[in-house]
Amino acid sequence: MGGSISHRSSVGLKLKAMTQGTTSAKPFPWTGLFVLSALIFTSVTSEFLPTGLLPDIARDLKVSESQVGLLITLFAATVVVSAAPLAILTRRFPRKHLVITVLFVFIIANVLAALAPTYEWLAMARVLGGLAHGLFWAVVGGYTGYLVPKRQLGRAVAITAGGGTAAFILGVPVGTALGHAVGWRLAFAAIAVIILALTLVAARLLPHIQHIESLATGEIALPLRRDRSIPGVVLICVTVILIMLGHNIFYTYIAPFLISPVGVDPSAIAGVLFLYGGAGAIGLALAGFFADRFPRAGLVGALVIVSLAVLVIALFPSQPVIVISTMVIWSIAFGGAPAMLQTLLLHTASSRIRDVASAYLTTSFNIAIGGGAFVGGILLDNTSILVLPYADVVITLVAIVVFVVGDVVVRRGLTRSR
Repeated sequence: MGGSISHRSSVGLKLKAMTQGTTSAKPFPWTGLFVLSALIFTSVTSEFLPTGLLPDIARDLKVSESQVGLLITLFAATVVVSAAPLAILTRRFPRKHLVITVLFVFIIANVLAALAPTYEWLAMARVLGGLAHGLFWAVVGGYTGYLVPKRQLGRAVAITAGGGTAAFILGVPVGTALGHAVGWRLAFAAIAVIILALTLVAARLLPHIQHIESLATGEIALPLRRDRSIPGVVLICVTVILIMLGHNIFYTYIAPFLISPVGVDPSAIAGVLFLYGGAGAIGLALAGFFADRFPRAGLVGALVIVSLAVLVIALFPSQPVIVISTMVIWSIAFGGAPAMLQTLLLHTASSRIRDVASAYLTTSFNIAIGGGAFVGGILLDNTSILVLPYADVVITLVAIVVFVVGDVVVRRGLTRSR
């Protein structure tokens, strides 16, 4: 019996070594990564499309703009509640088939939004979109980790994350312009058509992956709760919540901050935000370099620069040249942070919990997006808009301390358990 187990283990290790050798010999999967990037572009554009069409939707459905704004909160709340449970329920489904299925749900949700005769109908369409969005990120977030070896994760994640950055730079503004020109319903319909086209492309070009470990690896199957990588995953998710909470407390209200006290003309806000988004793309490109070589130091360094840049903005709010030039530095530093965090997650999470970990990561982002806007609104109503950048700085510094100290504790815990 012992000899048989030893033989099976030996065979398993050989198979694993052969598999790893084959993986390392594979060419870099440019096509698959660009397909994922395009899918992320449409997903993020669909999520934030109502933001630029608030007046049009409110006027057509005869509701207040604040009610339409709640559609963003409703979408994010649906993701928070559903992402992890759906990821666990579907973890044994083939990943490519699941991506295709989720894309069809996206299409249905956007078609229903385009046809919505009432506010309630539109709200239900957004809930359906939120369900699809949460599962989409749980699957796509881990997909990259199955396409490339760990040493190439930073570059691969930077490529896929580029889709999200492009959505903020081009997708949402173009969708907003289209909605203003031909109507908000046709904007949602156009997104549905684009997702349908990309679904056909994904069905053709997206590589199949093996996301469930074979028993041939010789590894012992353990309950997910006993996975040794869980503390590291939790630390990254907490760090994400803190970083994005601070960011959204300030950035959600960046337009009124630029108008007053900075003094930017309202007609120039779009140009400033476009400049900010373009600078973020530079940061994302740099993240592809730092995330693979210096994953932890790169993240901490970027957050320190963010803190200093936002502090300068807080100290000189009435100086447009200083504020706008510093916003560029802020965006370059912050632009790569989400990609570096996702890369860290894929490095940290074992392959057994990669998809579930990705679900918790997107849950953390959505908690912070909704929470930051909410906390920022409270501060805005009860104090002054000048307080918001200081709040961002303080919370970002707390995030740095939590990450650095937590990383030391987690690493020591892993060393002792070996």
